[in-house]
Amino acid sequence: MVATATYVVLMGVQGSGKGTQAAILADKLGVPHVTSGGLFREMKNQDTQLAREVQAIMAAGKLVPDDVTIRIVGERLTKGDAVRGAILDGFPRTQPQAEALDALLAKMGSKVTVVPYLDLDKATAMKRITARWECSQDPRHVYNLATNPPQVSGRCDIDNAPLRQRPDDTPEAVEKRINDFYKETAPLLDYYRQRGLLREVPADQLIDRVTAQLMDIITTAIQAG
Repeated sequence: MVATATYVVLMGVQGSGKGTQAAILADKLGVPHVTSGGLFREMKNQDTQLAREVQAIMAAGKLVPDDVTIRIVGERLTKGDAVRGAILDGFPRTQPQAEALDALLAKMGSKVTVVPYLDLDKATAMKRITARWECSQDPRHVYNLATNPPQVSGRCDIDNAPLRQRPDDTPEAVEKRINDFYKETAPLLDYYRQRGLLREVPADQLIDRVTAQLMDIITTAIQAG
């Protein structure tokens, strides 16, 4: 549990273990794990003006624009469980989103605490993603046949549901997503580095080791205020 608001922007290329580590950190810190993709999926079943707007955008096969994404994340961060902090995963993706997050948190009397970056080379990232499987019942339960296999082959450790591979985890699709990350999101590293918030962590380590380094980084940042 944390005594003051702790907003962590966790960055890393696909396959770096970002989703796994975000879930672990959220549990350890007692704050929600907030992902833009998760919020978009939740809106598929909601009947609000903002949800209908997102549904129309996604139905047309378009990317949700920055201004809409910012509104969605902004609404989420004002909910009760996020007032003391959150682990942000997949947001911000662009500098306008990062600047909007800064403005939003400033209105809430807070700020980004620290930005850990899980550093992983492209070849390793591709190997990891193509070996990735997720729970068919809850996609937040993610496994990797090479680095984090399930205890029972083909079954989720948590709810015993069958595992499945995402249709966009083919080598061609994976390479495109990784290239897009370096092109569109990597410039954010300089944005946060210039503000003294970026901390790099090698992602090619055991999960527990990465978690320990992340917790050290976050604890130090919290103590520094």
